[in-house]
Amino acid sequence: MRPYHHIPIVECGESLVAIPLELFAVESPHPYEKLGATYGEYSPYFLRQTVVENLIQAQNYLESVHPNWLIQIFDGYRPVNVQQFMVDYSFATAVKERGLTEAELSAIQRQEIWEAVYQIWAVPSLDEKTPPPHSTGAAVDVTLVDDAGLVVDMGSPIDELSERSHPNYYINHPHPQAQHYHTNRQLLNDVMLKAGFQRNPKEWWHFCFGDQMWAWLNNQANPANNFTARYGRIL
Repeated sequence: MRPYHHIPIVECGESLVAIPLELFAVESPHPYEKLGATYGEYSPYFLRQTVVENLIQAQNYLESVHPNWLIQIFDGYRPVNVQQFMVDYSFATAVKERGLTEAELSAIQRQEIWEAVYQIWAVPSLDEKTPPPHSTGAAVDVTLVDDAGLVVDMGSPIDELSERSHPNYYINHPHPQAQHYHTNRQLLNDVMLKAGFQRNPKEWWHFCFGDQMWAWLNNQANPANNFTARYGRIL
């Protein structure tokens, strides 16, 4: 259970719609599809209608402060089966990076790796009360592209299983580029917050609007709030 899972979901029934990719930068083919993930009816470049509208607002705000910069869409809607695929892939990758094989893992090693995976990845739950955020069509993973068409350096890649993924990792870090990385992350955060999104406290790239995490973060920011989630799981 995550802290936001106690937030009630009052599904509003809003449709998933295609993100107008001509307004944004995008990686094609999609990173998870290249790995073999199968999406089915909707592509990863779908989100709920209002989430798409807010994303366009964020892009417009970015354009006003940095002309010709673009938000790059990394991932949007993710069905639970793709969530499971990526969780399994991340576990296998983490095992390999440690120079191990799954068959030789001790119970302690297995637990440590799963804990690392679930620091980043939501549990691929089929429980309607605890949907993975991306499976609601309310969460989007993004970064920035500058006016030269280059992906802005955030100090770590999207989906990295390390503390570098934490939004404020570089705020007081001795790395010579630390403040540069932190400034870039803050720009992304500011742009998305202006459009009503909330940022995952553990992932600099993950933003949400209307799901349980979004409601919980709003309530945390102001105890007078009593937000509920408006978007539940879409299979």
